[in-house]
Amino acid sequence: MDTERKALHTLIPLEDFKVLMGIDDREDKICRFCLVTSTFSIEQYCKRRFLRKTQFEYIDFYGDLILPLREYPVFKVSAVYSLFAISPSELIEPDFYQVLPDCGTDIDLPFALSFSPALKRLRGLQALKVVYFSGYTQGRVPADLASACMELAAWNMNRYRGRRIGLTGNIRGNGKEGEHFELSMPENVKGLLEPYRRKTI
Repeated sequence: MDTERKALHTLIPLEDFKVLMGIDDREDKICRFCLVTSTFSIEQYCKRRFLRKTQFEYIDFYGDLILPLREYPVFKVSAVYSLFAISPSELIEPDFYQVLPDCGTDIDLPFALSFSPALKRLRGLQALKVVYFSGYTQGRVPADLASACMELAAWNMNRYRGRRIGLTGNIRGNGKEGEHFELSMPENVKGLLEPYRRKTI
């Protein structure tokens, strides 16, 4: 059972959600479903992954010495490999790069690798492969991000309990009564997520 709980892809622990919502074990399955779907919805909305996992990222090399990493915050960089057109890949020693900002900080800003100018001397270098750990552990998720997950999961749970998935209640509008399709995510949840949303150009 503990292994199953650890494997749950959710920003807040199942037990915390059940206690805060006053739910017992009879609704365990719907709680799990709501938490997992809420976490995936949040990640999709923010265009990034939040829970800690190993990332394998390939970055094309065009001569820049500061290369941004896709996922953040970065907990640890395990290895960086140089990839060539013809010759096999080579491990780049940690002395030749540093992580900005420092690994292990929970700063919610994009991280980057800053390389030594010696990298430009590698003939035929086409790309870099970076293996790193990024994201938050379940107990270290920022409070507003955890709150957004809880509110979205509770909102979904109320829809499922009322068997009105995809519809709001009877709403009067323009002199008409009827059922209307509801929003995919409450506005207050979107407000909590705004600081974590990936900025795209």
